[in-house]
Amino acid sequence: MTQASSLFTRLEYRLAEQLFHTRWLPRSPRTQRLTMHLFQRCADAGHPAALSLYGHMLFHRGMSPQDKARGARYVLEAANAGDSRAQYQAGQIYEHGCALYPRRDDHAVTWFARAGEAGHPLAAERLARAYREGQLGLAVDAERAAHWQRLADHAAGLGEGLDSAETETRH
Repeated sequence: MTQASSLFTRLEYRLAEQLFHTRWLPRSPRTQRLTMHLFQRCADAGHPAALSLYGHMLFHRGMSPQDKARGARYVLEAANAGDSRAQYQAGQIYEHGCALYPRRDDHAVTWFARAGEAGHPLAAERLARAYREGQLGLAVDAERAAHWQRLADHAAGLGEGLDSAETETRH
């Protein structure tokens, strides 16, 4: 039964994703409510991508403090499940703080590092900047800043071009 439920949740998520990204479909309030309802059902069922996406939407676009708090909770749940986009968002939540999750630089650094190591370019870039400028409670460290910048460049696809150019000049 769980497998059938999981399959149904994945199908619901795909439908919600298609409704969310389809340009030709009229952006009526009814379609938007349906899309958000599907995302919420999938997030409540524990679908990691839905937790991340719906949580992000609630946190940034929610009208009430309860919506924002629920969005942050969903994002953190997806981050704990290993979603790198959610890990980056968790870092943002802790960097800036909100009602339910106060500002915690140590937590922000932890989440940015997890996301950066998982290949999220913005997270690695944020850590590189934090080490260059001594932000998020980190000491200025040019070596660590360079490490995170290399990871950011590689994740963004810039590292591959540089590696191949270096290889060509060595021969």
